[in-house]
Amino acid sequence: MLIAPDIEMRRATVDDAQALAEAQVRNIDHLRATEPHREPEFYTAEGQVPRITGKDSPTWVLVDTAADGLVMGRLTLNGLVMGPLCSASLGYWIDGDYAGRGLTTAAVEAIIRICRDELGLHRVEAGTLTDNYASQRVLTKCGFERYGLSTKYLHINGAWRDHVRFERLLHDDPPPHIPK
Repeated sequence: MLIAPDIEMRRATVDDAQALAEAQVRNIDHLRATEPHREPEFYTAEGQVPRITGKDSPTWVLVDTAADGLVMGRLTLNGLVMGPLCSASLGYWIDGDYAGRGLTTAAVEAIIRICRDELGLHRVEAGTLTDNYASQRVLTKCGFERYGLSTKYLHINGAWRDHVRFERLLHDDPPPHIPK
């Protein structure tokens, strides 16, 4: 699906592993302040395959179709749980050269539609570092509400970092397997 002219969001496949690895390498400095430390294998196609094929963490890529299909972002639903919970935790990043153009907001809005309409999720949560105001603005624009603070939540850039927690409720229908 197009989220902007020349920017496509689609489900990642194993064929995207090399392009994702290259995007991660290209953005290593851009993401250092917000991403956990990664082992060297993470920055290879082989290191990306398990992240693409994981059942409980579906992944989407953002692709610049005007730049020969350059992968320039990723969205992942971590901890996807159906049943009575119907919830997932959203993680995302965008290439530093594409930041500030509204593309992350458009991608998060698109993934929310997928979560609600295709996956039947009831709730999506996300967390940001306390000083990641750009990501907090994205979540707020997309209808997420702040609900708390997780202290020393993730080890990022050499220290345990607090995260502001956000959630968005998508509907009040019963889970898909329970009759209405």
